[in-house]
Amino acid sequence: MSSAVRMVAELMVVAAVTAPKTKGQNYVVTGILEGPEVRRLAEAMAEYGEIIGAPKGWARDAQNVAASESVVLIGIRDAAPAQLQCGACGSDVCITINTHEGEFRGPQCAMRMADLGIAVGSAAKTASLLNVDNRVMYRIGVGARRAHLMEADVVLGLPLSVSGKSIYFDRPAV
Repeated sequence: MSSAVRMVAELMVVAAVTAPKTKGQNYVVTGILEGPEVRRLAEAMAEYGEIIGAPKGWARDAQNVAASESVVLIGIRDAAPAQLQCGACGSDVCITINTHEGEFRGPQCAMRMADLGIAVGSAAKTASLLNVDNRVMYRIGVGARRAHLMEADVVLGLPLSVSGKSIYFDRPAV
């Protein structure tokens, strides 16, 4: 299955890259993790859950990642504000980005975050159309940044699995 899952991951990246972007400007970055990188990501996620005193959800998601064949990462990097003065970020004028470092770097232009969401949605749709189980996970992005698996300001991840039952949705709530 790994070659089929790899092909789906590559098609997900194509979907993310070609998704519509504000003003036609692309700040979306992508990556595909396999093998040891997937295990490293799962370890970073579980470790972070312990650090912040919230191990249950982080450990559950880390187990899902560890059981995955591949993980697609989609993020934004150095996404200049769209200069629309739209106020969606909460400011009257466009913000200065990346002045705060936390789980993610911010603040970010709301239009660039919408671009990220559209790219992630396009990737998830692609996996779904090809019958590969996936789920969008915020915790993957935090783990990927902490483990230096992707150079991006904000990252979301989509783990991929092919099995008789989705490991991402048929799981205990925390």
